Amino acid sequence: MILSKDCLKKITSIILFSAFFFSYSPSFAQTFELDSVSEEAHILPPAEQEHALTAQNAGHADKEKFNAGEMILEHIGDAHEWHILTLGDHHVTVPLPVILLNDGKLDVFMSGGFHHGEQDVTTKNGNTYRLNHKGKIESVDGASFYDFSITKNVLTLFVSAIILLFLFIGIANSYIKNKNKAPNGMQAVVEPFVIFIRDEVAKPAIGAKYNRYMPFLLTIFFFIWINNMLGLIPIIPFGANLTGNIAVTMTLAMFTFIISLVVSNKNYWAHILAPDIPKSLYILLVPIEILGVFLKPFVLTLRLFANMTAGHIIPLAFISLIFIFAEMSPMAGYGVSVISVGLSVFMKVLELLVCFLQAYVFTLLSAMYIGMATEEHSHDAHEHH
Repeated sequence: MILSKDCLKKITSIILFSAFFFSYSPSFAQTFELDSVSEEAHILPPAEQEHALTAQNAGHADKEKFNAGEMILEHIGDAHEWHILTLGDHHVTVPLPVILLNDGKLDVFMSGGFHHGEQDVTTKNGNTYRLNHKGKIESVDGASFYDFSITKNVLTLFVSAIILLFLFIGIANSYIKNKNKAPNGMQAVVEPFVIFIRDEVAKPAIGAKYNRYMPFLLTIFFFIWINNMLGLIPIIPFGANLTGNIAVTMTLAMFTFIISLVVSNKNYWAHILAPDIPKSLYILLVPIEILGVFLKPFVLTLRLFANMTAGHIIPLAFISLIFIFAEMSPMAGYGVSVISVGLSVFMKVLELLVCFLQAYVFTLLSAMYIGMATEEHSHDAHEHH
């Protein structure tokens, strides 16, 4: 049996813990009341007021043009609603629950009440909130609050957690029913990847104690891989850039960092704090080694975040070229569309490979960090050499 029942239980526990940890890490929001531009305009001399109005009109004209950067950031960022399409001036969206803890009182309502940021929402507790131009909720009176809302990324996280639980619980039941039999169904699909992580990642990187860390390694591998793949499906509730969210990648990296610190042995710290070099070099090398310990989670965080975000940005950038050239000339837009669509499809196909590679690299680096922290040095072999 490749996956023991105990191992599957651990994987399930990690998935559940991760889902709630990611989704309910409260973000502390505080807003400040600012004077409006219109109020400032009243104290300006007439000439400057005219100049300000001209600049404002020019700004409105610029907003009518296609803004590629704004479009891309809107698609890859998190949001309190799920945008499906735009028909003229009408936005077709799916509102999501807003859950705010303000002064010990819970405010719960649907994000549709904001009407895409055009209206404020006043709750039963008398608190009034608005959606700013960045898509963030702020209190009108400037009060601080905790935001536990179910955003687009949080919803995707719950969906992926359900998929992972369904997948591994089903495989566990298959193992129980078909003991000592050839794998079939999803069991046959998943087992090669489990063997791959065991034989090509865990054993070489960690060594004899690899089995202890297999539940964690399998969880992060399948979690990252499945969410990477779900991000390529452009229909609700998929298509969110979950693994391109730096909070998610940082949390995964912190799991690896904490585990490597907890299981580290004296040999690991001896190599960092008292390396086998001339003591005169300690003042130079030891700070670098200590810094390296804390840089490892940042390397994991930025590697996954940057690669997956770039994978979402590049196809959108190619599609944006169609609208940019179309503003110059409709024929230019049609001409560029052939190349843009072709390159976008090519990048999406390439992204299928990148989804797997990023999950593999993150899991491999995590296993290497754990292996470095738990490595046992043989004194006899050291003296012999």
